[in-house]
Amino acid sequence: MKTWYQRIPKVELHVHLEGAIPHGALLDLIRKYGGAPEIRDEKELAARFRYKDFPHFIEMWNWKNRFLREYDDFTHIAELVAHDMAEQTIRYAEMFFSPSTFTGRGLGIQDLTCAIRRGLSRVPEIQIALIADLVRDYGPENEMDTLKVLAEVRDQGVIGIGIGGSEHQFPPALFRSLFEQARRLGFHTTAHAGEAAGPDSIWSAIKDLRVDRIGHGTRAIEDPELVDYLAKHQIPLELCPMSNVRTGVVDSIRRHPVRSYFDRGLLISINTDDPAMFGTALDQEYRLLEQECGFSGNEICEVIRRSVQSSWLPTEQKTSLMDKFEANPEWVKQPG
Repeated sequence: MKTWYQRIPKVELHVHLEGAIPHGALLDLIRKYGGAPEIRDEKELAARFRYKDFPHFIEMWNWKNRFLREYDDFTHIAELVAHDMAEQTIRYAEMFFSPSTFTGRGLGIQDLTCAIRRGLSRVPEIQIALIADLVRDYGPENEMDTLKVLAEVRDQGVIGIGIGGSEHQFPPALFRSLFEQARRLGFHTTAHAGEAAGPDSIWSAIKDLRVDRIGHGTRAIEDPELVDYLAKHQIPLELCPMSNVRTGVVDSIRRHPVRSYFDRGLLISINTDDPAMFGTALDQEYRLLEQECGFSGNEICEVIRRSVQSSWLPTEQKTSLMDKFEANPEWVKQPG
């Protein structure tokens, strides 16, 4: 029997394809390509995904990507991830993928994007748009080239760009021109900020990059003026509570600012970030809101409303989606 957290319809706006690969599928890829003989089963693989700090997480992210080498690998994992999300009653998602990470392995950005879309299209129960997660560490010039190529495959459902990687080393302002060009090309924009760096990173994403949303925004709580600004201007935050715990951004779910942000009226969504690497799922994130942060069932429904509002769906599609959610018999029930 599925739990209420699994049955209630949901959306997700901050999840990375490469960080959501089921452990069984990743283990198959490791065996296919070799290079990690010490990983013999899923338990040993899960043990690899325990992190000392955020830089260690980035190291493990890069390690895992070594086992994605062919277009068919991406088609396969995209289908599996979409199926897993559909099983959680996630009805709409905006999913990151990192195309420039794989160009050095002879994979073309356009063909890679098409390979991912083929896999996603095999799971009609969920609608998934794509966000190209450009990588700070590769520099603005390289990622400007990536952006130009991506503009030619927007018909594959690529609706926006983000910027991830080593936030603590590459501040947002370095990528001002990149984001200006993205807007000219018609892309929505988001940026990882306030995760591995503090409030100044968030301010810069807002002022220098003029982003539509903030990825994480966890450390905005350290600057009351910033929290006031986020509330006043209703700039959406893509919160990822368990991700922040696993990478040491916060000590525990109870210390996460999600409750404070919700009570202040901030436009938040709840997301998993890299669920297979953090041992989480969206239904589990909502369960923890209720168990550890005191959210009621009605408040969880309100978080889902804010998530839909934060999405990049056209207004009429947001309205239609919320009408379907509110017509679902689980909507009026309570956790249990």
